[in-house]
Amino acid sequence: MSKPRIGFIGLGLMGGNMVENLQNKGFEPIVMDLNKEAVAAVVARGASVANSPKELAAASDIIMLCLTTSEVVEKLVYGDNGILAGINEGAVLIDFGTSIPASTRKIGAALAEKGAGMVDAPLGRTPAHAKDGLLNIMASGDQATFDKVKPILEMQGENVFYLGALGAGHTTKLINNYMGMTTVCAMSQSFAVAELAGVDRGQLFEIMSSGPSNSPFMQFCKNYAVDNVSDLGFSLANANKDLGYFLKMIEDLGTRAEIAEGTSNNLQAAVAADMGNGNVPEIYDYFLKLEK
Repeated sequence: MSKPRIGFIGLGLMGGNMVENLQNKGFEPIVMDLNKEAVAAVVARGASVANSPKELAAASDIIMLCLTTSEVVEKLVYGDNGILAGINEGAVLIDFGTSIPASTRKIGAALAEKGAGMVDAPLGRTPAHAKDGLLNIMASGDQATFDKVKPILEMQGENVFYLGALGAGHTTKLINNYMGMTTVCAMSQSFAVAELAGVDRGQLFEIMSSGPSNSPFMQFCKNYAVDNVSDLGFSLANANKDLGYFLKMIEDLGTRAEIAEGTSNNLQAAVAADMGNGNVPEIYDYFLKLEK
């Protein structure tokens, strides 16, 4: 697909930087977002604006979504004047967000009836990496569809992994986030227990980090619990959403994940305590105040 027309919906921190990266590489995307300032920023660099998902889809060879929830994705796909109503035969929808795999497969089937394809391609790394085209991208879908958009994905990702059938990308992302958020919760509670027990948290970090428990996540937790620097850049609200999606996926698989249930309970409680906007290692404060 040489110089495809790209439509992009979702200009948050990640999506806005992804669009800027595309613009730096010569694309003039068609965009949509509720944030007028975010839209104005990309329009100033040459983007155009669509008035509806249907209009955006009709004008695009590739439609990219970088949105918050499966519910929002489904609303834009199935709604009045939605993507399904406007998508062209041969076009490809790419969902860069973190979504429920069953929802992704359902959308893919609906698109296939229109002669269009879908790739789920959730992201790793940060908005700064997005701006420089250095993301980790976990992509899946029909091989021919993936091959069609692979050159564009490689403009946005330093590492583009192909994981197989549609939904495998979102499945992998949810497993990855379950592991990461569970690790952060466990480490943050370790620091909280040390504080409550009168053990020096800095020394605890030195001991744990000198052994196999050491990881970047431990460093992020130490930065907050010991140095009061919150720098992970992933909110408790997002972590709570992703653990909920992980548990929905587990339910769809007909099994249970008891460790994930515990992580989810902690994240839900922290969000209920009005901590949702804080970065995940800030759950240390929740654990510090937790009573019997």
